[in-house]
Amino acid sequence: MNSSLERSRKIRTAGVYAFFVIGSIVMIFPFVWMFLTSFKTVEESMIIPPTILPEAYQTKNYTDAMASLPFFALYKNTALMIFWRVVCAVIFSSMAGYAFAKLNFKYKNALFSLVLIQMMLPSQIFITPQYQMLAKVGLTNSIFGLVFPGLVSAFGTFFLRQAYMGIPNEIAEAAYLDGCNQWQSFVKVMAPLTKSSMAALAVFTAVFAYGDLMWPLIVNTDLKMMTLSSGLATLRGQFATNFPVMMAGSLLAMIPMVVLYLFFQKQFIEGVAMTGGK
Repeated sequence: MNSSLERSRKIRTAGVYAFFVIGSIVMIFPFVWMFLTSFKTVEESMIIPPTILPEAYQTKNYTDAMASLPFFALYKNTALMIFWRVVCAVIFSSMAGYAFAKLNFKYKNALFSLVLIQMMLPSQIFITPQYQMLAKVGLTNSIFGLVFPGLVSAFGTFFLRQAYMGIPNEIAEAAYLDGCNQWQSFVKVMAPLTKSSMAALAVFTAVFAYGDLMWPLIVNTDLKMMTLSSGLATLRGQFATNFPVMMAGSLLAMIPMVVLYLFFQKQFIEGVAMTGGK
């Protein structure tokens, strides 16, 4: 009986490992394909049936990609957009989340319902009014135009509200007894207790901002004011596309996100676990 149970346990364990290995291969394969395609010629990238390995590794695709796009400007614009979106999301969402979690004020539930409604609606419906607002004040083709949709974050407000709701009210009450006013209680007592949640929100905001394509492509039409995602979109031709050059540019564009993940992978994993737990 024991040997049968042990054999069954080993089979289940082997099945789980096999499932995860296959899943890892499925997720990694597009990146491997992109890497190998970046060294192919245009003819090799379009041949049927496709070939995995290039006949000769063409490093010229990387020089062509760098010559086609102002990567220094794209890196700078992307970094500034991510930085300011993260700052705005963490600061404003923290204040709004604290207010919705710990304060009592008129129409509190109705206002929070608006936050939830904004999360439910597709972001594309806000593009036209947001663009019109920026166009009327002449702030298109600017860094502020890239940051504008991220000044407030419905997801961040909801996420940090859940974090503040997990903090006992007695902590804030003890701060009041020690002489803190509402603002001091928030800044000195409550906000430091949500540092892990703020770090998770910062990582998520950075990932969402880095992958944002539609808004940067619409608000900034000047190539030197675009982000990495929108700049790469310009490499796609209407009738024909140089896929090796596009893959080379995509690999160059991945560098900031890979570096960000290597430095903040702990916060990213904690944020995923925390979101699932909430």
